[in-house]
Amino acid sequence: MTLILQQLVEGLASGTIYAALAVALVMIHRATRIVNFAQGEMATFCVYLAWQMTVWGLPLYVALAIAAVLSFILGAAVFRLAIRPILSAPPEAIVVSCIGLFIGFQAMSLWLWGSDNLQFPRLFSNTIWTIADVRISANTAGMLVTLALLAGLLAAMFRFTRIGLAMRAAAAEREKSPYVGIEVETMLTLGWGLAAVFGFIAAVLAAPSLFLSPTMMLSVIIYALAAATLGGWDSPAGAIVGGLVVGVAETLGTTLVKAIGAELRLAIPFLLITLILFVRPQGLFGRSGTTRV
Repeated sequence: MTLILQQLVEGLASGTIYAALAVALVMIHRATRIVNFAQGEMATFCVYLAWQMTVWGLPLYVALAIAAVLSFILGAAVFRLAIRPILSAPPEAIVVSCIGLFIGFQAMSLWLWGSDNLQFPRLFSNTIWTIADVRISANTAGMLVTLALLAGLLAAMFRFTRIGLAMRAAAAEREKSPYVGIEVETMLTLGWGLAAVFGFIAAVLAAPSLFLSPTMMLSVIIYALAAATLGGWDSPAGAIVGGLVVGVAETLGTTLVKAIGAELRLAIPFLLITLILFVRPQGLFGRSGTTRV
């Protein structure tokens, strides 16, 4: 039982990273019906910027704050310059463009900082508490608290602020929103910027354990895509739950099923998702749509 509880804690820590990136993917998909495959690479680029600022002597949290602002600007700029002109293009063209952004940001990180793994400082201490024989680190607790705060702030913004309500309206009714004074393109730009910040936070949480490299987020975005599919592509809350479920499924599966090694651990979340989607194709929190013919 202790082993299961320990793996549950470790799975929640991993799931926090998947959930944060999945929220970024879902926010963009809700607004523009685009899956931004470059989300992880954009986040990695911004984490490199934060690391570079610490090398220049800035305190860690100051560097992270500046990099978060830069990530917002980067996300907004990517939408305005690369995505907005092709919003009316066929979905295949948009997918290819996002893959191009993926390759471009990865190449820029490789060109500027090289391919060597770099040590990124931890945001939280290495203190470990033991509760009922289960070891819980301050890093794990800090990651879970960070996710809870982000989820709370996001929910409060969408529910209680005019900008949040306008962003929801622009995502739900893009054609009708201008008639009530909502500038749709501005709201979509803000959404892309905010999603980039969530992606940056996911990468910052992942960097200390994965080591900072241009390909650091490649496996993370696969899990994040799985989390968004599991939770539902129109539900940020579903993305959070999906991320935590994927993280727990990954750690428990590789621990309890001896036939599954590290090489096959990626298959566990996708097997779980396949089983759930048989019952609920729109995801756990997704809404089923209807089409009039």
